Amino acid sequence: MGKEIERKFLVNAEKWKALEKPEPQLYRQGYFTTNPGKSIRIRNSGKKSYLTIKSEVAEMTRSEFEYEIPNDDALELLDKFCDAELQKHRYIIFYNNKKWEIDVFLNENQGLIIAEIELLNPDENIALPDWVDEEVTGVEKYYNARLVDEPFTRW
Repeated sequence: MGKEIERKFLVNAEKWKALEKPEPQLYRQGYFTTNPGKSIRIRNSGKKSYLTIKSEVAEMTRSEFEYEIPNDDALELLDKFCDAELQKHRYIIFYNNKKWEIDVFLNENQGLIIAEIELLNPDENIALPDWVDEEVTGVEKYYNARLVDEPFTRW
């Protein structure tokens, strides 16, 4: 069984704008189900696509099963079978020898920027970049699966 140990943080928009960063990757992320106990999604980055199944989060940890699938299949699934979809630009930034994934949300989630870092264990100490603000690990409204049902611009 795959496990994901992850922390999430809101990003300071002003500091983010001033930061030198790489080119982002556009993600389309569609959901077959977004109920509170699990999510099943398709993600396409234009280059690669994945089917991902995630369980409910318990103390930063959840089960995660992720499988690469052909891009054509992913696009067809997104267009024909997903009840809900979100789009975002993802940036990969390395800080203090750790990989951070920063998602700048689009459309109905415009204005929301979230940084995620995967950990080896829940007690792992990490240095926080100065562009990171409040921690939102475990706050359901910031989960991607929740954002498709209750977008940021409607809060």
